[in-house]
Amino acid sequence: MNKSSFFIVGQHAVMEALKNPNRKVLRVFLTEESKKNIHRQSPNKNLLNEVKTYFKTKKELDKYTTKENLLHQGYLAEIEHLEKPTLKEFIKEKKDVTLVCLDGVTDPRNIGALIRSAVSFNIDGLIIKDRNFPSESKLMYKAASGSMEYLNIFEVSNINSTLKNLKDKNFWIYGFDNKGEKDFTKVDWKGNNILLFGSEGSGLHVHTSKYADFLVRINIDKKIESLNISSSAAITFHYLNYIKKRVD
Repeated sequence: MNKSSFFIVGQHAVMEALKNPNRKVLRVFLTEESKKNIHRQSPNKNLLNEVKTYFKTKKELDKYTTKENLLHQGYLAEIEHLEKPTLKEFIKEKKDVTLVCLDGVTDPRNIGALIRSAVSFNIDGLIIKDRNFPSESKLMYKAASGSMEYLNIFEVSNINSTLKNLKDKNFWIYGFDNKGEKDFTKVDWKGNNILLFGSEGSGLHVHTSKYADFLVRINIDKKIESLNISSSAAITFHYLNYIKKRVD
């Protein structure tokens, strides 16, 4: 059975898809300059080998991104989905795993930016409700800047039951809330951990927050009520990566 295909745009999104041996790239649409840039950046490997390549003007490529108001930078590709990893298999016999779980976060730009930060700071994977994941969004791929190729993304049908199962498998669950009782930098980040983030508007769902072992906060100036979800995530991921490297 053939997988469904979709389009992505932007230099980093397309370049990293071409580099990923597990990603099927069906077609690429490039300007002459973007083709030259691909060869400049990967002189020892022809990334366009065995990929159907079409050359277009910038104006011809604009029609693929006008609706989303995106800059294509001369790069457009039609790709297939990656094989979906299985959370149960992934966590089997692993230690010191850090996963992010999104509760009600749906904005493609925020999800893409969060994925970029997760890859930058060595987060092991992302858990998201399948109905909330914009899996074919040009916006998300562009915001992720190529990082979609490098993060395990676990699409689940029910966040609450997933959290319950992870608790039973010795994961600590930390819900991030601006009214959390503890500064997240005061936590002893050891073992297997879930970083649970809610949507910007309503935060964590009440029932979902009950699965958190702790509610923690990021301390910010009191003049500001809260941070953007992707900013909160980036701060958290950077700190945890720093702590892990310091311990190692």
